[in-house]
Amino acid sequence: MADQKDEKLPVFSSLKDSPSAMTKKGAYAAVSYMVSAVLLVLFNKAALSSYRFPYANVITLFQMISSLALLYALKLWKIISFTVEPQNNTNKNPATLIPLKTLVYTLPLAISYLLYMLVTMESVRVVSVPMYTTLRRTTVAFTMIVEYFLSGNKHSYSVIGSVGIIVFGAFIAGARDLSFDAYSYAVVFVANICTAVYLASIARIGKSSGLSTFGLMWSNGIICGPILLFWTLINGDLRQLLNFPYLSSLGFQVVMVLSCVLAFLINYCVFWNTTLNSALTQTICGNLKDLFTIGLGWIIFGGLPFDLLNVVGQSLGFIGSCLYAFFKIQGK
Repeated sequence: MADQKDEKLPVFSSLKDSPSAMTKKGAYAAVSYMVSAVLLVLFNKAALSSYRFPYANVITLFQMISSLALLYALKLWKIISFTVEPQNNTNKNPATLIPLKTLVYTLPLAISYLLYMLVTMESVRVVSVPMYTTLRRTTVAFTMIVEYFLSGNKHSYSVIGSVGIIVFGAFIAGARDLSFDAYSYAVVFVANICTAVYLASIARIGKSSGLSTFGLMWSNGIICGPILLFWTLINGDLRQLLNFPYLSSLGFQVVMVLSCVLAFLINYCVFWNTTLNSALTQTICGNLKDLFTIGLGWIIFGGLPFDLLNVVGQSLGFIGSCLYAFFKIQGK
């Protein structure tokens, strides 16, 4: 019965190297990521800016705890499997749901995930939504470089040209940013590096670990959860949380719950998309969804004033992303 349920879920039935051309399943994974990513950025921004919630690490911790609880329940109900080949393991001890040897093997992936989560959350807090998405578009260049050094992946001139257009558009879009802040920009570029390392680690470690998407998410949570909990206790974030003025506000609580749900969905989609396609494809999908994020961010949160140069840069980035998608579909 468990095997039948597992087959209905979009969990990887195989972790072999994906073909150069994007499959129909890969396209579904890419679109799913883009939808969940747009919503997550907006809800995180609502908590951090609209409600002025100063504890980004606490949001990450809540998202991680919620994800572990949901994964554990789904595993016990035999709705999902943590491995590519479903196992008849009825042991309910969380420590043995994944072998210790496998957890150790995925340790680099988990550490890169923790850095990616923390730095990305901080970058969302310190930068406006329009400028955040603009600067994050340069992640494609970092991902291409990291992918080459970690996995030896090389890309065609068509793909490299598409990435060049995206990066060029990002620089044009930010050329007249009047809210320049060295710390904020540095945080975003560090987030870009962490994202590139994390996605390349998924492509390299995820495919050889024998774990499904859900298994990789579980191993990340089991390793990173205690570390993040210890950190929030040491720096006093959890203690100060009790004094947050909007803690009992229904609106804030709804935003936090939706943020946790979307964090689970986006984590699943990131693993699904990166493993089916590639780390670079995952990054390009992040650029494609930026058009919607920028528009909604401008309407809801404000940020940069309208500027023709910014619009031109955003348009170039969008065109470059579309060209990349076209070349991948064509298998070039």
